Amino acid sequence: MNFFSLYKRQFLFFFKKKINIDPDTKAKKLSLENLFIKYGSDKSNFWKNKKENGHGYTKYYLKHLEKLKYKKLNVLEIGSYAGASAAAFSKYFPNSKIYCLDINISNFKYISKKICVFGIDATKEKSAKSFLKKTNISFDQEYFDIIIDDGSHKLDDILKVLKFFFNYLKSKGFYIIEDFKHPNFFKHLDDPNEPKIDKFINYINKKKKFNSKILDVDFQKKLFTKINYIKDYQGISKISNIAFLKKN
Repeated sequence: MNFFSLYKRQFLFFFKKKINIDPDTKAKKLSLENLFIKYGSDKSNFWKNKKENGHGYTKYYLKHLEKLKYKKLNVLEIGSYAGASAAAFSKYFPNSKIYCLDINISNFKYISKKICVFGIDATKEKSAKSFLKKTNISFDQEYFDIIIDDGSHKLDDILKVLKFFFNYLKSKGFYIIEDFKHPNFFKHLDDPNEPKIDKFINYINKKKKFNSKILDVDFQKKLFTKINYIKDYQGISKISNIAFLKKN
């Protein structure tokens, strides 16, 4: 993306009228599933006014993250689109701050004191580092309790984002990859030189080295020692897959 396009999207974001969700105190009492539905996230079982199936990820989020509900968390969402899930998480985790990264923030329609939005390409290291500088996160700081990758779903992008941002995940934190089997079904999202995420999960769980131009041997060794476990789940459709990586 050229600078003009990025600047235009930033301009549209700042001047677009957005929905302030902070006054809605009743939303805090809703279940995570109903929060996803309320704000329009396809993470739910149903969305678009319950007329279409969502991915069905709610029960898996609850399985791993429900115990963190009232803790003070820093949550990073990569690929926020209109901000539906960010809005839901800001209500579900009432004491937390949600950081949203998206290459096109002109779609964002919610606003909250707990949600910080950045229009960057998270797959570019220079852009990712600029985000850290803006938020005063040092380059050696484990800052985030939860990182969610719901970005482009291109295989090489998933791996690039993992390699950079995993370093900023706290001990006992969760790194979550949504829709990770998209490259298995859509050729334009695949990269024949890289292991698909289902194979990557198998390699990591077995602590088995693999060929990758993005994840070098040293980083693989880091994952072998730093990851406590990886659990992956099948959602409602065949392309609805989610993985939870827990850090030691």
